[in-house]
Amino acid sequence: MSSEKAKKFEEAVTTILELIGEDPKREGLVKTPHRVYKAFEHICEGYRMDPKKVLNDAMFESSNDEMVLVRDIEFYSMCEHHILPIIGRVHVAYIPNGKVVGLSKIPRMVNIFARRLQIQEQMTEQIADAILETVQPKGVAVVVEARHMCMEMRGVEKINSTTVSSALRGLFKTDAKTREEFMSMINAPLRPRY
Repeated sequence: MSSEKAKKFEEAVTTILELIGEDPKREGLVKTPHRVYKAFEHICEGYRMDPKKVLNDAMFESSNDEMVLVRDIEFYSMCEHHILPIIGRVHVAYIPNGKVVGLSKIPRMVNIFARRLQIQEQMTEQIADAILETVQPKGVAVVVEARHMCMEMRGVEKINSTTVSSALRGLFKTDAKTREEFMSMINAPLRPRY
């Protein structure tokens, strides 16, 4: 952000502190507006990134036509309704159609969408559609499991409740065996790390 935007952001945080009954000049809060600005600059960096560019930068020809799965990708996002954290994990699979993408690019792409103000259902769709449009596989499957602090810290206050959303494209939507294989792979117990 520009220094003018940073200044406006910090002034807004100062106003919020005052409105909730705090003293922004108190020792522990003097630097809080700047810290919050820096935190949001990082938390919302996904707005400044293009997931298709990330995926296109690591595409490789391949004869592989079997499922590729990256599971348990941790993510942290912010609910667009309350600006409270969403914490979870994402499982992404695709079936190559002449091309594969570098494995590290999938978690990077997840972060691009997670580091925006979000709703989980939309993020799930965005991840699937970005892979479908860019990699053009035979199918894509995305499952997101998350805890929403807007449900746990306020409102219904249901601690440890989990929301699961999915987006299925191509063979994962049309072929029950492919879908079942994906579900069994994401639900298999973890093995010890190598």
